[in-house]
Amino acid sequence: MSSQTKTTLNWIGTFIVMLIITMPGIWVILSGFRPLQEILAKPAIWIPQRLTLDNFRAIFGIGETQIAIPVVAYFRNSIIIATTSTLVAIVVGISGGYAFARYRFRFKNTLFLGLMLSRTVPGIALSLPLFILWARLGWIDTQFGLILVYVALNVPFTIWLIDGFFRQIPKELAEAAEVDGCTRWQAFWRIEFPLAKSGIASAGIFAFLTSWNEYALASNLTRSTNSKTLPVGLTDFIAQFTTDWAGMCAMAFIIIVPALVLTFIVQKHLIAGLTFGGVKG
Repeated sequence: MSSQTKTTLNWIGTFIVMLIITMPGIWVILSGFRPLQEILAKPAIWIPQRLTLDNFRAIFGIGETQIAIPVVAYFRNSIIIATTSTLVAIVVGISGGYAFARYRFRFKNTLFLGLMLSRTVPGIALSLPLFILWARLGWIDTQFGLILVYVALNVPFTIWLIDGFFRQIPKELAEAAEVDGCTRWQAFWRIEFPLAKSGIASAGIFAFLTSWNEYALASNLTRSTNSKTLPVGLTDFIAQFTTDWAGMCAMAFIIIVPALVLTFIVQKHLIAGLTFGGVKG
């Protein structure tokens, strides 16, 4: 078998596998533009016969058919919570990752191991103790309470990824900059930080996607439009006896698109960060 034939077969196999993996997402996206009758049709209609924006008009309160769901408020909450928690997690991750990579201090390995072990605890297992604690502190149904939870979830991963990336940057670069007159702070911002931007971008996109898509904890810690995020808002389409699948798919499309756009924008840094920064020296 020639190398060209092997390459062609590899591409075909990869395409089939990716098609299977992405099929649920493609179905949800297409269903957002299809009428409810077509979505519920049996046997299933795989190729859409009619595409429409009526589902989006309905959830945004435009047109004759309107759904009393505050999608704009949910979208605003998701943006605020995901962006703020990501920024805080990145700042803490840069500080922690740099400290673990560059300095020696007591219990360094123990602290790092503790951070990594915290990632093994499923978020849903924390829902009850968090609810009890947050209720006593008065943080239930607040954006601040959810932001704090997401920061705690994302910090261990950001520290791990950024630490691995800083370890790949030779210390001699910063030392040479200090010899040339830079302070330690200037050497970090002018030399090490620009070289680590791919790893930082990778940590940032993962932290954002975790906060943007998380449902289990948000569903327990939010109650009203003041703090509900888009994934939690999907349950508003479920009534006692019916489910508005068309509206739910339209809202799912709104959740998926920003994440896809952001991933495509930073994909170069994302790939570089995962292939280079994830290897610890």
